[in-house]
Amino acid sequence: MQRAEFIIRKIKEGDFYTIARALTQVENQLPEADAILCQLMPNPVSKVVGITGPPGAGKSTLVNAILHFLTKNEMKIAVISVDPSSPFNLGALLGDRIRMADYYLNPNVYIRSVASRGSLGGLSAHIIEMLEVLRAANFDYIFVETVGVGQSEVEIAGIADTTLVTLVPEAGDEIQTMKAGLMEIADIFIVNKGDRKNADDFVKNLKLLSHSKAGVWEIPVIKTIASEEQGIEEVIHAIESHQVFVNRNQDRKLEMYAMKAFQLIQHKRMKDVAREDLKIQIRKKIEAGDFNLYQFIAHY
Repeated sequence: MQRAEFIIRKIKEGDFYTIARALTQVENQLPEADAILCQLMPNPVSKVVGITGPPGAGKSTLVNAILHFLTKNEMKIAVISVDPSSPFNLGALLGDRIRMADYYLNPNVYIRSVASRGSLGGLSAHIIEMLEVLRAANFDYIFVETVGVGQSEVEIAGIADTTLVTLVPEAGDEIQTMKAGLMEIADIFIVNKGDRKNADDFVKNLKLLSHSKAGVWEIPVIKTIASEEQGIEEVIHAIESHQVFVNRNQDRKLEMYAMKAFQLIQHKRMKDVAREDLKIQIRKKIEAGDFNLYQFIAHY
């Protein structure tokens, strides 16, 4: 218990080494993970921002440009980049994050690449727990960049306070097919690579769509050229405006906490369920000639 208290204190102080060790504990569900998580208290200042969108939309370049803008203003930033997994060791394939290399030694920036490990939602299985560690530290912003697998990335909306959906002008023909998935989770639309042909027409059409689906929050559509850091200040202002809206809108916050609680309860209850054990038991049932899948589940 004393060791967990020491870890919590160092996390609050913003010690990157301790934060890294704690993230490893909770990501891999090591023995100290529960003791750490039960004592964490989130910093109310920290803003969790999800950045999602299809492959090639320039998510990493956008994060890099945002980092450059925020660090000039002496803000402390954490970035979790969820990468595809190696099929051999389940490690992150893009862990070096070349575009963000300039910030690895910056004392105000903490960057962590994690593997999706087969998760279909574009996130790592224990991303919620990892975010709780970061939210207990003294970061102003925590950015979560997802794998980029398309419509299945909608679970980002359940863990981020603000979700940015990043698109490119060429996505214009795909809007109607995307509308039921990725398009439904946006708090802010980013049209990146805005110097490309038809970018203005795409922005105009997207504004019509976003206006038609907006509720109390009027969803902004922002054109950026992230590689040249154009439009980044407008993106930051939109995030800050949405954070004010989230803080005032308790229904939205309660919905997010309920979703997080539901996911954590699921993970907890499935902790002792091993697929190989299930296969062994099912094989025995089949060989005995009395296997019924739904009876098996009901009595498991």
